[in-house]
Amino acid sequence: MLPSSLLHLAFRLLYHELAWTYDAVSWLVSLGEWRRWQQAALPYVQGGRVLELGHGPGHLLRALRTAVPTLVGLDDSPQMGRLAQRRAPGVALVRGQAQALPFAPGSFDTVLATFPTEYIVAPQTLTAVARVLAANGRLLIVPTAYLTGHTPLHRFIAWLFRITGQQTEVPPAQWEPYLTRLRAAGFAVTLQQVPFARSAATLLICEKIK
Repeated sequence: MLPSSLLHLAFRLLYHELAWTYDAVSWLVSLGEWRRWQQAALPYVQGGRVLELGHGPGHLLRALRTAVPTLVGLDDSPQMGRLAQRRAPGVALVRGQAQALPFAPGSFDTVLATFPTEYIVAPQTLTAVARVLAANGRLLIVPTAYLTGHTPLHRFIAWLFRITGQQTEVPPAQWEPYLTRLRAAGFAVTLQQVPFARSAATLLICEKIK
């Protein structure tokens, strides 16, 4: 596995100075499945007020903007903000961090995040998300996805994920630390595998219960 300091630098560059390469890199490492994986959460979006955490270059915002009356994207990267602004014009974009959401209590019916880092289950993040969700609101997380093919190319891509410390196919029992934190923060959690023709995505559906 690559050193964590090197990985941190690589991801920081990808989300900031090299944000313009994000779409190409994500397409390459997923063999074109990345946007399909992101969209695994869309059928579970509820209500007319939606917040996307870590909106990146804005593909989900673009997909949601005509269907959701109140749509907001939050990201800490100004470079991603500029990309999302061009891709989803008219959508409200906020620069900030999920641990300190600048929104009033009960502002959203759904909060969603695709391929977030560990910040998504940090206590500060979950407290902030629970605060801005309305009663019976929903947090949707796509934490990982993986290719299901067995060609040499598929095996090579899986190897790349492993050496960079990224999760691919994860046994359900290994999600227990995530589920424990989510439940402690007041969510009822359902873990689902969303299958596609050449891949599958993991989806956490988290219902606010307190």
